[in-house]
Amino acid sequence: MTAPEPMLSGRPARTGRTLALSGLLVAQAGCAVFFLFDVVADLRGLVLLTNENIHHGVELVAVLALMMGIGVTALEIRRIRARQKRVEAQLRIASGAFLELLEEHFDAWELTPSERDVAMLAIKGLSIADIARIRQTKDGTIKAQCNAIYSKAGVSGRQQLLSLFIEELMNDLLVQPVLPE
Repeated sequence: MTAPEPMLSGRPARTGRTLALSGLLVAQAGCAVFFLFDVVADLRGLVLLTNENIHHGVELVAVLALMMGIGVTALEIRRIRARQKRVEAQLRIASGAFLELLEEHFDAWELTPSERDVAMLAIKGLSIADIARIRQTKDGTIKAQCNAIYSKAGVSGRQQLLSLFIEELMNDLLVQPVLPE
């Protein structure tokens, strides 16, 4: 596992890996340009390098650089896929933790089953009208249920309700040690 890249101004700082990949990309571009000129020269009957051994040596170096690029690219793809799997697993855990946190608070606030449904839909960001349509009830009913939820939660509105959960999750994340990748 590698440590995450340090952040500078909200962007990852250039690491040795990034510099190496950039250098390899420049080498591959140089190889591509060489081969392009070599093919054009061959088609026109021109000789780029007069010494055949030097010409073959340059081609060999170009081929080796391209092969190295293929290997490094394959390793990077493998590393990216492994990181993606870790992030997806973390997301599943966070999603489960968020639902668990919601249920704990809903239990503590003693929300009715209807209020739980409305609270969940409100937290998801649905409008009063959308919630009323989904629950097949009137807007006034949903507004009353939202007010009851906010009152039981000790908040004044949807934004405070959502921020309550986000803040609690953030506090949990800040307490836990950050594991290197």
